Amino acid sequence: MISIIKKLYVSLIFAFLYAPILILMIYSFNESKSRGVWSGFSLKWYRELFLDERIIRALYYTVIIAILSSVSATIIGTIAALGLQAFTRKLRSLLMNITYIPVLNPDLVTGISLMILFIFLRFKLGFATMLIAHITFNVPYVILSVLPKLKQLDKNLFEAAIDLGASPFYTFRKVILPEIFPGVLTGFLLALTLSVDDFVISFFTTGSGVTNLSITI
Repeated sequence: MISIIKKLYVSLIFAFLYAPILILMIYSFNESKSRGVWSGFSLKWYRELFLDERIIRALYYTVIIAILSSVSATIIGTIAALGLQAFTRKLRSLLMNITYIPVLNPDLVTGISLMILFIFLRFKLGFATMLIAHITFNVPYVILSVLPKLKQLDKNLFEAAIDLGASPFYTFRKVILPEIFPGVLTGFLLALTLSVDDFVISFFTTGSGVTNLSITI
């Protein structure tokens, strides 16, 4: 009985989260402008969408920035997590507290801070500054995704591979990376989602002619 209640509870949570999205998807094929009245199946709104140059341009920047920032943040965050794991407990604790700052900071504070930094450094606001901003706020999430996997890793694996004649890079590629890959993949997907979804930080760090879907819509 308890198991059934738990399953029902989880099902209700998922229904509450995803039912609105499902309804929105269904009504996107509605011929009527009203989302409260179904007047027939139609693809005309998708045709209108893909004929809108402003939307297509925003989609292009959204996808490009999301992919580039996610890949960059995943590489940087994974290397940073490996470094943090090798530090002493006190130094690791200090650096982790610094890592938490972008996660805990409101997006508004992060966005304005980065904008002021770019202006101070005389960077022209645009594609490059938005990309750097997305990498900056994505890196901590990758670190926090990879670190738990590193903590679960057997510390003797690396030393054993080195003793058997493997180079450090080969050991990382063939031994360490496969073990922590679920955390790396989680960090990448989280970074990709956050980049696509972000509005506030993108709004303050972009320039004329460069907008993503969250800003355009």
